Amino acid sequence: MISSSRTGTSITSATFTGLLPAGTAAPDVTQVIIEMYRVFPKDSDVGRTSGPPTFSTGQVPTRVNSPSDVAFAERDAGSGLTFSISVLNTTFSVPNSIGPGGIHAAPDQTTGGDGAVRGEEVQFTVNFASPFVLPADHYFFVPQVQLNDGDFLWLSAPKPIVPPGASFPAGFADLQSWTRDEALDPDWLRVGTDIVGAGAFNAAFSLSGSPVPEPSTWAMVLLGFAGLGFAGYRHARKARPALA
Repeated sequence: MISSSRTGTSITSATFTGLLPAGTAAPDVTQVIIEMYRVFPKDSDVGRTSGPPTFSTGQVPTRVNSPSDVAFAERDAGSGLTFSISVLNTTFSVPNSIGPGGIHAAPDQTTGGDGAVRGEEVQFTVNFASPFVLPADHYFFVPQVQLNDGDFLWLSAPKPIVPPGASFPAGFADLQSWTRDEALDPDWLRVGTDIVGAGAFNAAFSLSGSPVPEPSTWAMVLLGFAGLGFAGYRHARKARPALA
């Protein structure tokens, strides 16, 4: 884990890239929610476990380096979050995806995914009237997109991280993408290791902000974000992973 005793970082905006399902377009987006999670066991009910607080109730293989049970901070379009949508590709295909049909509790977690999907590749730009002020640490950045119909898919990014992404220095772990649905909540599965059955995935996003109060703090928090993963959702019709 990367940590610092300094005050932290103010996150003022973000981008994330995903896929609108075929037959939908930007006007079908009705809500955008951004959540921040700490790493388990923070913000988690470790009393549910029969063992140490690195493992949960047996419905997932592990909780080590997973998101916590619940988000500790949230912004949405009704609380000062504004967003815009840019179309990157009107027809975009990915070879595999994970939606509610591909998320199952252990020992049946390795479904291989839900297969290829096609849609419109878009990039969301979100701005926060009230910034996320975060102490230096590891966090999971979780965008949720509500549609009139269908599920928004959050596109994966290369792993290990390649430029222009900020790579981790030697000795620090590059966290991977996790997901869940309402049935699995509050536990999480690793997109690659647990569900697909191979590999590990990052997600396509970036963050912007300013140090509070010193530049060295900003650098450390950026490292904490660089490899953070996809987190699934408590509600329907939110972002799911698409494995490009």
